[in-house]
Amino acid sequence: MANSYPRRDQASGIWKINQITKNIKDQGTYPQTSSQNTAIYSGGATPSSTVTMDTFQINTAGNAVDFGDLVAAIRPTANAGDFIRCIICGGADPDVNTIQYVNYASKGNTADFGDDQNTNQWKGGGGSNGTRSLWGAGTTPGTTNISSIIVQTLGNAVDYGDLTTATYGQAFGTNGNNIFASWSGGNDGSNTNRIETKDITSSGNNTDFGDLTVSYRYRYATNSATKNFIAGGEGTTVIDVFTLGSKGNSVDFGDITTAKSKGSGVSNGVTGVYGGGDTHPGGALQNVIESFTMSTFGNTSDFGDLTAARQLLSSNSNGHGGLQEQSQRAPELYSPTGTVVPRGGGVGQIGLQAGGESPSSSNIDFITISTLGNGQKFGDLIVASFDGISCLGGTTRALFGGGAQPSGWSDRIMYVTFATKGNAADYGDLTTAMREPAPVNNTTRGIYCGGNTPSDLSNIMQYVTMATLGNATDFGDLSVARKKAAGVSSTTRGCVGGGESPSDSNVIDYVTISSTGNAQDFGDLTVGRAALGGSSSSTRGLFAGGVGPSPSLSNVIDYITIGSTGNATDFGDLTVARKGGLNGASNSIRCVFMGGADPSATNVMDYVTIAATGNAVDFGDLTYSATSGGGGNSNGHGGLS
Repeated sequence: MANSYPRRDQASGIWKINQITKNIKDQGTYPQTSSQNTAIYSGGATPSSTVTMDTFQINTAGNAVDFGDLVAAIRPTANAGDFIRCIICGGADPDVNTIQYVNYASKGNTADFGDDQNTNQWKGGGGSNGTRSLWGAGTTPGTTNISSIIVQTLGNAVDYGDLTTATYGQAFGTNGNNIFASWSGGNDGSNTNRIETKDITSSGNNTDFGDLTVSYRYRYATNSATKNFIAGGEGTTVIDVFTLGSKGNSVDFGDITTAKSKGSGVSNGVTGVYGGGDTHPGGALQNVIESFTMSTFGNTSDFGDLTAARQLLSSNSNGHGGLQEQSQRAPELYSPTGTVVPRGGGVGQIGLQAGGESPSSSNIDFITISTLGNGQKFGDLIVASFDGISCLGGTTRALFGGGAQPSGWSDRIMYVTFATKGNAADYGDLTTAMREPAPVNNTTRGIYCGGNTPSDLSNIMQYVTMATLGNATDFGDLSVARKKAAGVSSTTRGCVGGGESPSDSNVIDYVTISSTGNAQDFGDLTVGRAALGGSSSSTRGLFAGGVGPSPSLSNVIDYITIGSTGNATDFGDLTVARKGGLNGASNSIRCVFMGGADPSATNVMDYVTIAATGNAVDFGDLTYSATSGGGGNSNGHGGLS
């Protein structure tokens, strides 16, 4: 059945709140429009500064037409925004700190958004992940400052970090997974080929990424969902391409028609377009628009013309980098009854952490994985004092099984529904009372693997059907009896790594979740350890922290490709070495490691981008430090989203 989306006011681009709420509930997205192909080119010099805004459709070659006017004749520093709103940030001639915006759906003049923290930050670049916009670099001889705004909220920009070096004339790009921003080339006293990058979702300074093939300033930039394309500059026709998320140098993609600079680029995720600028040498102003297919190495071809030749202009589009509306998430909403309507309808966005010792706790925290910040209260377990409880996370329901309480070790399974804040309810029972089993699951079936019974270590695997209340059933056996292992999952396969057997283990077992039977050998961790945490995307599983070789705490993060047997590979390090109740929550992009003991219980949360190896960075704090021996999971791990 085709999706049905509500109408919106074409003048304002605003959706009715009841229509938004319904769409979030049904689809997990903002309502769609028919197109993410609208480009807007703003301001520039002809040679004097101009108020001109041009527009065209990226998927249809042809000349640009008038869109409206800026509030003042300026050379903007950057354009940014989401699929509804185009935002123009600062500028010069005269120097201004004005932030202004228009809606793509309605031709007309700009309106006031707020103010930048700087007055003359231009000759830089900016972009957006659809929620947060950044811009930085600029002026002469250059600045390090990065500014930021939230696209959907009118207001002033705030400081968001610094470039590695004071620079102007850089090319700016983002990527379609809404995580990375990059600054390329420019002049920091002399022309540079440096590429630097940062996480859009987190304030902080840029880090080195790699090098372009050539060193020039004032290059054109645009991006697909995964790649940045940096073209031209003062002296070259070269188009460089590099993949954000995987550090390294760019490679040659093709050429633009002539050596030129000071223009601007847009894309719809499929077609890249460069427009305006001036030639080098000579400085002849350009109205040329040229395009290329992002998936195929090669040169640009003629697209059409701007309404007027000009340089130092900026541009944006409502589908840049593959920023499609279906990837845009509504803000987190709460109803008076406590219903959680999380980003993306909850699928792939909610992480839970529950219970633990030091001191004992019944608390359940939740986080929104896509948004940095502290944990919030979700509800309580049925009984406090759970140590060694284990959590399965499906798309709609989380199950907490086993653990220890004042009355003894437990066989109880409890559950909560991700969409509704509140206390846990009874689900059923494990086959035997135990603590510290490793959890793996897909959308249908969850498996508790191994653990520790009151009498001994266990190799027992037992499973439940996630959607159906009831008791666990025998699944098969692990290759080695052990406790304090970690589980990662794809939609088809579960992997169990590490643990105590009774010494620290490096063993990784795997099972096919849909087929009962004994586990098989997958490979080994980089170092044997127990009390570690695990989480995963649909393809990659991460094992983090733990203790081992005993008694040393570990900050190691290993990774495996779940679909291919073999040994784990080094990924990076946690911010703090820790063990016990160190639990993972993930969506398709990000893994958050929550809590643990270092050696005392901690409320620390840090995260990594699953596709890009590197060290973890701070995410926020849990509401409590009672997490040693607790359990956590999410509704998006293993590709459940």
